[in-house]
Amino acid sequence: MLQAAVGLDIGGTNIKAGLVREDGVILYDMMAPTNAEKGKDQLLDSIAEAAASCMEQARNYTNIEVTGIGMGTAGFITLAGAIGSATANLPDWKGTPLRAEMERRLHLPAQLENDVNVLAIGEMWQGAGRGLTDFLCVSLGTGVGGSIITNGHTYRGRSGYAGAFGHQIIQLGGHPCTCGSKGCWEQYASVTALKRQVLAAGQPAWADDPRQLFAQAEVGNETAKILINDYAEFIAIGLTNLIHLYNPPAIIIGGAISEQGDALLRPVRKHIERYTMDGFADHPPLPILPAILGNRAGIIGAAKLILT
Repeated sequence: MLQAAVGLDIGGTNIKAGLVREDGVILYDMMAPTNAEKGKDQLLDSIAEAAASCMEQARNYTNIEVTGIGMGTAGFITLAGAIGSATANLPDWKGTPLRAEMERRLHLPAQLENDVNVLAIGEMWQGAGRGLTDFLCVSLGTGVGGSIITNGHTYRGRSGYAGAFGHQIIQLGGHPCTCGSKGCWEQYASVTALKRQVLAAGQPAWADDPRQLFAQAEVGNETAKILINDYAEFIAIGLTNLIHLYNPPAIIIGGAISEQGDALLRPVRKHIERYTMDGFADHPPLPILPAILGNRAGIIGAAKLILT
């Protein structure tokens, strides 16, 4: 009998769910609206229904045993498996004992982690981090999230909140942040920040779809090249701080923007070379790698919380 787990990636817009075999193969996956605006009870129902759909699919396999439910969600997760805090996209989510609630509803063991932690775990198991036991993972999206992997495990910190890389302050008195502070890295290095920078340059079409920005740079548009270089420098500033703090063997960059690959990471690496002290990122060069699992990373990483 082969073991499998349900992996759930809970976002502000959609819940992605999958049935993942112990070797990392996704046997079934689906996506459903989060319906967060309908309240916490509806959200809990949506999560349970997505998991139940995967469990039902397992019945099509005579040699598969579902051993648990793994979940990743935005926000800070307590060591007890509850929501310590959450974004405005998930109203009334703070304080929800999600792990215990899913165990009660689904009658299986459950595990809960921050969404960037499950991204890092997924990439370590089946993606860009294969063969690595120590690395940092940074996700560039609506905000900037982080994960610290050491000896093959997630470092969670005193309260479970470790990895809030996006809230290092890089500009005194800078742009206001959703956390209540000013000048946080995510206000300069997130995709949201990139869109703001592009709008300020008078390019609304590129802000609507940053892929157009990179396409324009590829054909030689100088404005696009400058915008990407400036954005890459902001990313590099925060990464340099992390490199000096952790001296990591590798860094994996996730989020949809990482799909641009070297078009983004080449200038990031160039700026890191300028900013880091000797020995931290050179001789040999520090690997800075794009995540490769895309939308599957959260499902795979969440399932891996169970498939240990």
